[in-house]
Amino acid sequence: MARLPDAFIDDLLARTDIVEIVGARVPLKRKGKEYAAPCPFHDERTPSFYVSPTKQFYHCFGCGAHGTAISFLMNYDRLEFLDAVEELARAANMEVPRESRVRTPDDDTRGVYDALEAAARHYRNRLEATPAAQAYLDGRGVDAEIRDLFGIGYAPEGFSALKDTLGTDERRLKLLERAGLLSKNDRGHTYDKFRDRIMFPIADRRGRTIAFGGRVFKADDGPKYLNSPETALFHKGRELYGLWQVRQAQQKIARLIVVEGYMDVIALFQHGLREAVATLGTATTADHAELLFRNAPDVYFCFDGDAAGRRAATKAMESVLPRMRDGRQAFFLFLPDGEDPDSLVRREGTAGFETRLREAVPLSQYFFDHFAEDVNLGTLDGKARLAERTQPLLAQIPEGAFADLMRQHLTTLTGVGARNASPDTPAPTRRPRGGRQAPAPKRSLVRIAITLLLQQPALALEAPGSAAFIALRQPGVALLAELLDIVRARPDIRTGALLDHFAGRDEAGALQKLAAVDLPGDEATWREEFVDALTRLGHQAQQQRREELQAKQREGTLDAVDKAELRELVQALARSR
Repeated sequence: MARLPDAFIDDLLARTDIVEIVGARVPLKRKGKEYAAPCPFHDERTPSFYVSPTKQFYHCFGCGAHGTAISFLMNYDRLEFLDAVEELARAANMEVPRESRVRTPDDDTRGVYDALEAAARHYRNRLEATPAAQAYLDGRGVDAEIRDLFGIGYAPEGFSALKDTLGTDERRLKLLERAGLLSKNDRGHTYDKFRDRIMFPIADRRGRTIAFGGRVFKADDGPKYLNSPETALFHKGRELYGLWQVRQAQQKIARLIVVEGYMDVIALFQHGLREAVATLGTATTADHAELLFRNAPDVYFCFDGDAAGRRAATKAMESVLPRMRDGRQAFFLFLPDGEDPDSLVRREGTAGFETRLREAVPLSQYFFDHFAEDVNLGTLDGKARLAERTQPLLAQIPEGAFADLMRQHLTTLTGVGARNASPDTPAPTRRPRGGRQAPAPKRSLVRIAITLLLQQPALALEAPGSAAFIALRQPGVALLAELLDIVRARPDIRTGALLDHFAGRDEAGALQKLAAVDLPGDEATWREEFVDALTRLGHQAQQQRREELQAKQREGTLDAVDKAELRELVQALARSR
């Protein structure tokens, strides 16, 4: 998919009223220039979720959720980026650039979706006509409601049942191949990929069938599970089986339970635990982690207690750590030998499985237990080893309370201090717990300029054309220059989109907090303060350069060009007093 032009996104957000978008889903109350409500992304009693019509930006002072109208739709309505953009574009009577709306290289994508849906109907029909397959599901305790909810079917024996039913012409055969439903032998002959298996359709975020998983139900009958190959529509590292059904079962998802198999998801749903999803035969990826937390604040990973399960847990831990913003939690449940969620919930019942979930190991505990497993913390060498192992991963955690506490715990265990913040990262302002921002303490000129620019991006258009301060050796100078360049290149950009530019970077957390600071005064005051800050920074840069040249003068290394520059700097600084 082509990348949407920045100018289009900026124009779309400028035409969108974020208060209207959020207010249609969350009851907002006016609070001064902004609107407030209890945060829709975490449980709270005191409203700490604010929407700014001037900044076109929302921010929760409790959990840190923030963003534009696009990200709000993605997180609240659980839409994909392009779907959210298209919804806003329709409301604003805008046309999404055609080349960006194309999801695949040709016009047959709809045909592939139709072929997959036709296959799903075919498998459901064959299940109804196959007593042996029905008896298998009966024996596993899967009732008619769950079969219907998940669209469970049956792929009959033989090599051409699906092909003969749906592949009635050359075009349909090609669509079935592109959908991953046919295989090809060495002689080039195609045949049904799934044969004599219980079939589980895999749905995308919009409920469309994009792939299948097939499970044998007879002993010694090939691999236990067989999944569709990756196609233009299906990437197993980005999809979660059962997520569509979880979304339909509840409007607000408090937690997700990650298991390994289709039947594990089915069994948990059957026992009332309708929050289960499964990875599709692959380890937990970064895309999985983002998708999980986009849908629920708490995620429980269920793995076998053996070595393979521990390796899977470590991979999951590494994927979720960079996404552990405040308000998110992850837990690890290791199952007894020989058990899986399916067998366990059927043997212990819902109450027993809930008890095990309550006893799951928090991510923080698993993290330090895992890396300290073969370390002697009674020695300096052991403490150094633990610090060396953990610090690279700790550095990936977004700034916030969780990151602070994890680093504090490392210090408690080893005596080694936490990683210092990036020198270009403005120090975040602190907000009283449960309330609005108190008047900010006296800040550096760089931080003043960054704060004003974040909240009033158009100020960059009134700044001097050349950044005289760029050579200044102060924290945040490079960041300020980058912000100015972004706004000059995208003059219609607003606060939310400007913050989105830094998503995933070390500076993101600090910038979010600066963007939410209450600014006293009015636009005229802010403009004057911004220009004054840049002017004073320019003078500081001149002073810095003068001192450098004077040092060369004392060393006797000043050439004619340097002498002329020094004279000009002395005169310029004298005039500015």
